[in-house]
Amino acid sequence: MTTTTPTATTTTFREAYRQALRDALRRDELAFLMGEDVGMYGGCFGVSRGLLEEFGPERIRDTPLSESGFVGAGIGAALNGMHPIVEIMTVNFSLLALDQIMNNAASMLHMSGGQLNVPLVIRMTTGAGRQLAAQHSHSLEGWYGHIPGIRVLTPGTLEDARGMLWTALQDPDPVLIFENGTMYPVEGELSPDAGPVEIDHAAVRRTGDDLSLITYGGSLPRTLRAAELLEADGISAEVVDLRTLRPLDTATILGSVQRTHRAVVVDEGWRTGSLAAEVSARIMEGAFYDLDAPVARVCSAEVPIPYAQHMEQAALPQPEGIAQVARELVRGHG
Repeated sequence: MTTTTPTATTTTFREAYRQALRDALRRDELAFLMGEDVGMYGGCFGVSRGLLEEFGPERIRDTPLSESGFVGAGIGAALNGMHPIVEIMTVNFSLLALDQIMNNAASMLHMSGGQLNVPLVIRMTTGAGRQLAAQHSHSLEGWYGHIPGIRVLTPGTLEDARGMLWTALQDPDPVLIFENGTMYPVEGELSPDAGPVEIDHAAVRRTGDDLSLITYGGSLPRTLRAAELLEADGISAEVVDLRTLRPLDTATILGSVQRTHRAVVVDEGWRTGSLAAEVSARIMEGAFYDLDAPVARVCSAEVPIPYAQHMEQAALPQPEGIAQVARELVRGHG
């Protein structure tokens, strides 16, 4: 008997996220989606389009414009046995619900002496590059990676966009999924049988010998492009996709650096107090004597993200800038 491998089809990140939601709602009758404009409007970014017609208003719930209110309602639903998927339109709006996320969802298990789990998933759009100006272009996932009691996921591939949600729903504790907004329309190949993925480990997306480029989420495509530019210069770059920012997979990070002996961390967050700083510190703590050069970082400029397109792009990590830092690291400390 012969078996055939399903042929990959072209899809977008937006559709991959929609497939993940549809799959979760079909699999789990306790799961429901709630958030601003997720129903009739189909989501601010079109991810939930068509789900209201398929699953009805009990499971696709439009909420008032009150992040603290509906995130709190999601926490209450989770405490009472439901599996809510809460959508916050953009990461900056999550600051209005930070008290609920940090002081309630993340702390409940500890404060109850291990009695109360909060099986809540919160999805939100993050990142710049869409000319939405300073108030809607934050990359705050590194902030949330600072908080004990939650898991922080940053899908950077179609497979992870399709597969992380269901695995997150199996976690008895809160999970935050940060979807980079520039990637919603990006197309790629995805197998029709793509499904849940593990969320405990980083992934080496490209192997290399001369240095490690460590990144996540929306910076992954730009970092892979930087690796191509470096290859043209005769520099072999390994690309590590962190995937999960809390808990960080330190073993994979250190394993890559111990092979290549150099590291550049690419992070769309601001440099000061960044996730890149945390990764750099872990490398220094765990692989200092394996390094042939100091760890380098490429982050967004220390400014509110500009609206003008050319200034916005200049403020963000770009392939050419990443490649130039890598060249200097390799050639300056060869």
